[in-house]
Amino acid sequence: MKMPIYTKPWIQGAFVGAVAAMIIGFSWGGWVTGGTSDKQSATAAHDAAVAALAPICVDRFRAQGDAVTKQAELAKASTWERSGLVEKSGFATMPGGKGADSDVARACAEILATPKT
Repeated sequence: MKMPIYTKPWIQGAFVGAVAAMIIGFSWGGWVTGGTSDKQSATAAHDAAVAALAPICVDRFRAQGDAVTKQAELAKASTWERSGLVEKSGFATMPGGKGADSDVARACAEILATPKT
């Protein structure tokens, strides 16, 4: 069986087109691999959990008896020490949790340190 004369250029064109589509898709098209997608979804889920739990931490912190004093201590502390103070207070530990989440403590400290408007 004889192949048509233009078969080889068509195959080469299809190959070059596929490679070009992949380069453009991954570079500018926003395509990602499965591993990158898994990492991004895990990060997004963690960020959403922190955003949901930080206000609970703030409410628990402000509900304590000496909240004004504790918030003044928090305001005097450096930005590096604030999340540690919130972690030590225990309010960044959610019910059923084994320990304080440092990201929740950091977000809680940021909210508490921001003056109310």
